[in-house]
Amino acid sequence: MTIEDTPAHRYTAELARAIELRWQDWWDEHRVFEAPNPAGPLADPDGVAARGRKLFIHDMFPYPSGKGLHVGHPLGFVGTDVYARFQRMAGRNVLYTLGYDAFGLPAEQFAVQTGQHPAITTAQNITNYRRQLRRFGMSHDARRAIETTDPGYYRWTQWIFSQIFDAWYDTEADRPDGGRGRARPIGELIAEFAAGTRPTPDGRRWSALA
Repeated sequence: MTIEDTPAHRYTAELARAIELRWQDWWDEHRVFEAPNPAGPLADPDGVAARGRKLFIHDMFPYPSGKGLHVGHPLGFVGTDVYARFQRMAGRNVLYTLGYDAFGLPAEQFAVQTGQHPAITTAQNITNYRRQLRRFGMSHDARRAIETTDPGYYRWTQWIFSQIFDAWYDTEADRPDGGRGRARPIGELIAEFAAGTRPTPDGRRWSALA
């Protein structure tokens, strides 16, 4: 066969795009990357996929403070994606997802630069990020993705903070497991200071500090 007889390489960018989109549509249609719950609306009707040993994999949150993802994002996601796919092939029930963290100065600065409210730019950027992640071919369970700006999410981060803020760690308190040291309500510490049963750190009376 001469050089003239050798057929041209058929794998063009157009062909690659067609193949990728066809398989990505097939993955979505057959819910290949969805991790089912044992029960409820996210359960597997057949109960087969939920039988494997559970494994949770979560990618680093990309910050939606720009209009699109850059090349560094898939560079970081590829390793976890390969690991998630391998574990699925090994029979594990893999929950692999990610989220979008928009609480920070980058998102605020992006809104200042564009002259739009952060809620608008953040929602637009997340929509584009989701589109890009799908085109990358990542095997995330997109149903499980979270957004830190979602009230249903940040109400729990606020709740956790309030629990920590309203508590203190008593190194002498007994634990149910027989050990020592556990968190107690801050009100109990104040009551002990006020009653004089626990000295203040500098030895002064509690009434003098109030």
